[in-house]
Amino acid sequence: MAKQVLSEPEIDELDIARAREYALLATLLSKSPSAALLSGLIRLRGNTTMMGRAHSALADAASESGFEGVAREYFSLFAGLSEEGLWPYASHYLTDTVYGRPLVRLRETLRAFEIEKAPDRTEPEDHIGFLFEVMAGLTGAEIPQSPGADRLFFEKHIAPWARQFFVDLESSSISAFYRAVGVLGRTFIEVETEAFGLASPANQPFL
Repeated sequence: MAKQVLSEPEIDELDIARAREYALLATLLSKSPSAALLSGLIRLRGNTTMMGRAHSALADAASESGFEGVAREYFSLFAGLSEEGLWPYASHYLTDTVYGRPLVRLRETLRAFEIEKAPDRTEPEDHIGFLFEVMAGLTGAEIPQSPGADRLFFEKHIAPWARQFFVDLESSSISAFYRAVGVLGRTFIEVETEAFGLASPANQPFL
């Protein structure tokens, strides 16, 4: 993504942690994880919080899944060849189309933020991995915007559908490692929704 460079604002530890969570999920959902990333996930340490338990489950799944197995799982889930695969796009979840109105509205927001998709990115911008990459940039101040821009982006482009995507991923019969990714994503969406003071994800309107 192209990023506008302005003076660097201060960000607190919570926002740094949030940005890292978004970045991790963006990576896991945009491509099959490398062997090095899987090895790093095994070392994740959890705690008794909801996010901590989700991290522990992801670490366990990474330790039980080989690199090649995870690569096959990613292909089956997201390459569109399996009947039980998932379509990780806002347009699909909100309007049962591809390149639908949610993508048009998203592109309007991205233009306002002066964000452009890199030429080598072939997926439409409403892919959940791309959306989480944007949220990582907004939360971590790599994409400088006015205060509250992350909340508005989340409310408009993520909250109405992302939790359901992660529920579907969590319950997929062809996922093992990615079932744990679904648990982490669903939990994170619920935590963010509560922190932003929004309605529950199931009751989010499409804005």
